[in-house]
Amino acid sequence: MSEKRHAAELEEFSPAEIGALAHLYRAEVYRSTIWRTRLDTTSNWAVVTLGVALSITFSAPDASPIPLLLVGILIFLFLALEARRYRYFNVWRARARWLERFFYVPMLRDGDLHTETDWQKILADDYFYPRYHVSYLVAVARRVRNNYLWILLIQTAAYIGKLLVHPFPVTSVESFINRAKIGPLVPGETVLVVGVLYIACWIGLAVWVGRRDAKRARERGGLPTMG
Repeated sequence: MSEKRHAAELEEFSPAEIGALAHLYRAEVYRSTIWRTRLDTTSNWAVVTLGVALSITFSAPDASPIPLLLVGILIFLFLALEARRYRYFNVWRARARWLERFFYVPMLRDGDLHTETDWQKILADDYFYPRYHVSYLVAVARRVRNNYLWILLIQTAAYIGKLLVHPFPVTSVESFINRAKIGPLVPGETVLVVGVLYIACWIGLAVWVGRRDAKRARERGGLPTMG
């Protein structure tokens, strides 16, 4: 459209524009669905590899707990891949939600196509200057909060359980720490301290992004935003 819309103006879309926006919305929903499927794929990989590690570790009382530690590296890799995919997914999801909120909701609620905000310009700028809507750290934190924190907690609980019960129940703290050692070079104390810091960092990241998103939602009064 040739003339610039202003936030205070009330304008109607032509039938051709409505059709174009409908097709645009369908495209954004399709793209967000595809990238949502890719997110589920990496989550499934993490669950499967953890399941394999659990099977190996608990296959026999004298089986080593090290597979549960090594699987953490794979889970971290899957999380890194999924965070990258989430940044793409977030772009398509935000655009589809933007159209729903400012195009379809007024149409369904008021029975017309009038709008009172300059949402078209914001959407146009996002298409003209494409960018990620969230940082990589936020993407990682959101995937940890929504999916990976539970996987990591199961990994941690399984590892602690393995040390406690196999090959026989521990009778002292010293015995528990001794079981955690990796070969002659890495003492049990180091392994356990690193493990505590490892899971604490993920929990802290999940709490941080939850508070961050809640604060941003309060600041914008429940209105949608790009990201």
